[in-house]
Amino acid sequence: MKSYETKNVRNVVLLGSPKAGKTILAESMMFEGKVIDRRGSIEGKNTMSDNTEIEQIYQRSIYSTLLYTEFKETKFNIIDTPGSDDFVGGVYSAFTVCETGIMLVNSTQGVEVGTELFMRQAQKHNKPIVIAVNQLDHEKADWHLAIDSLKNIYGGKIVQVQFPVAVGAAFDSFVDVLKMKMYKFKDDTGIREEMEIPAELMDEAQALQQELIEKAAENDETLMETFFEKGSLTEDEIRAGLRAGMIKADIFPVFCLSGKKDIGVKRLMEFVINTAPDPSSQEAELKDGGSQKIDSSGATSLYFYKTALEQHLGDVAYFKVMSGTLKEGMDLVNPETGDKERVSIIYAAAGKKREKISEMKAGDIGCTVKLKSVKAGQTLCSGSETVYAPTKFPEPKFRTAIKAKEEKDEEKLGELLNRASAEDPTIVVEYSKELKQTILSGQGEHHINILKWKLNNVDKLEIELMAPKIPYRETITKVAIADYRHKKQSGGAGQFGEVHLLIEPYYEGKPEQNRFKVDGQEMVLNVKGKEEYPLEWGGKLEYYNCIVGGAIDARFMPAILKGVMEKMTEGPLTGSYARDIRVYVFDGKMHPVDSNELSFKLAARNAFKEAFKKAGPKIMEPIYNIEVMVPSDCMGDVMSDLQNRRAIIEGMQSENGFEVLKARIPLAELYRYSTTLSSLTSGRATFTQRFAEYQQVPADVQDKLLKAYEESEKDE
Repeated sequence: MKSYETKNVRNVVLLGSPKAGKTILAESMMFEGKVIDRRGSIEGKNTMSDNTEIEQIYQRSIYSTLLYTEFKETKFNIIDTPGSDDFVGGVYSAFTVCETGIMLVNSTQGVEVGTELFMRQAQKHNKPIVIAVNQLDHEKADWHLAIDSLKNIYGGKIVQVQFPVAVGAAFDSFVDVLKMKMYKFKDDTGIREEMEIPAELMDEAQALQQELIEKAAENDETLMETFFEKGSLTEDEIRAGLRAGMIKADIFPVFCLSGKKDIGVKRLMEFVINTAPDPSSQEAELKDGGSQKIDSSGATSLYFYKTALEQHLGDVAYFKVMSGTLKEGMDLVNPETGDKERVSIIYAAAGKKREKISEMKAGDIGCTVKLKSVKAGQTLCSGSETVYAPTKFPEPKFRTAIKAKEEKDEEKLGELLNRASAEDPTIVVEYSKELKQTILSGQGEHHINILKWKLNNVDKLEIELMAPKIPYRETITKVAIADYRHKKQSGGAGQFGEVHLLIEPYYEGKPEQNRFKVDGQEMVLNVKGKEEYPLEWGGKLEYYNCIVGGAIDARFMPAILKGVMEKMTEGPLTGSYARDIRVYVFDGKMHPVDSNELSFKLAARNAFKEAFKKAGPKIMEPIYNIEVMVPSDCMGDVMSDLQNRRAIIEGMQSENGFEVLKARIPLAELYRYSTTLSSLTSGRATFTQRFAEYQQVPADVQDKLLKAYEESEKDE
């Protein structure tokens, strides 16, 4: 393969809901470019994309796949992405390196939740979109359903470039109003005949062409003047107006397609070549907040958007050349780590088929092997300190606890999970000291189950998934005092320490005081010193020394603080972290021989525990804000389910043909919510979640938590 100039590269990401036909479209695109000589099928399990065992089992895309084709002196880099919300990470990383999205709409369904989800992301990433209504050869195809659903949501932004002559089994031709020609296809070979538009279709074609011209003219003042002056625009002028509108997301051109029969694929690719932006027209975001043009002059730099482990090849790193020219054997530096890397080999990739090439210029996408330590989201460069901004992935929606069935395999499990997270950054792994569990988070239960399958079947490691514990917080609501004497005699040196303390609730901005009323008695404390400790798990501890008359020697005060802090890391109610408390140590006793730091630490722990239980203790739970996008016909079921999960509905609104529910819900009620939502809506709904705050649990929930903790303590 030759090295392509930046202007002759087109990087496109294939988008759409499950069953929209992205993988089959990619097959036809590669077939048109002679990268493959026969097209594979999902049923035949022989497509260039969807080439892993698990994808062939499920017959759907799970991982994003880099493909390429060469067509009309242009290299297309194609990233085929999963349609399921569970695997949306592949879409996010593809947006980082592709300039244009091709959105496939299933002609039997029209706009689906996934369509709107990916359109939102495209607009967020400032990517122009071409819409292809696919599967027009299906017996249930409905062109008008698809167009109407698109117009209902995106209004005047929808601009028809084509319309089919017939749909269903008879779909073999369409009218292109940009070219003002009809294209007729023979069998499923992709061979087309260019014809004049029949008289009975001319009125519709002329009306749609006029809409196309007017919409193109709206996006450029010069074109608008030309349009007013001449009443029309040339084909090249229409393309220029469409390009400007696409870049501003004011135009979504719509095409007819049957990826399976290779009808319309060639024309779609021609449009992308002539109208979609090449890499040099867009700027790459830098980590420091700036931006940089994709330019083949200057120093070489690469951005790595994905890494993967392949059985017979090892680590494969996928990159986009962001500037300069990458040559085989070139030495580059990771500016963030200082590590030097040699790119010993460069491949153009079509799934597992790879073609070795000697160089790649800015804007092109490829892969390499045998790098030492490069991770997804990192930069390699020569002669500059350029660092590109890493992809920002969505927050996880599903969390579970994970452990190896055999304790001896825990270390191996940790290594495998870290590798999985490196390959798919939407998989988040953390060990919680608080919960004493390894918490695995992802985009949905199916997302995590795919990882489980891989651990079981590829890595031969048996694991267990279980409901994760909830990181509750404990605090108090009123003032209380307690004292505790720790005394122990065992023949030799004894242990003695006595601590009296008072605790009260703390909140930000609370005024300091030294007068208290406890059990009807007034107390006045003489504050001698104060220490503040912001807690790593949230909230604060304020520690006051109110000792007078030398009742406790100053050298034992740090030990008392340590005892209090230890008990705050394992709260008295459920063993959860305690927070937002003021502690006043005001009295105690010591022994001239037997007192030591351990004695006062233990005395403080127990005094704090007793005071805590008398201070109106309460359990706080994490609350999340969630936003659910759901079809109108499923709204009642989704709302009912949320209310059963103790959610508080805060608002709802219609948005682009869907209902958007906003609610606050306890984390404890979110376990497996993604699975339930999918079941309630047949996979047509999606949601996002984000931590909001801690709130007190209801009394009945607190009673259950206390009883459960007491039982677990007995068992231990």
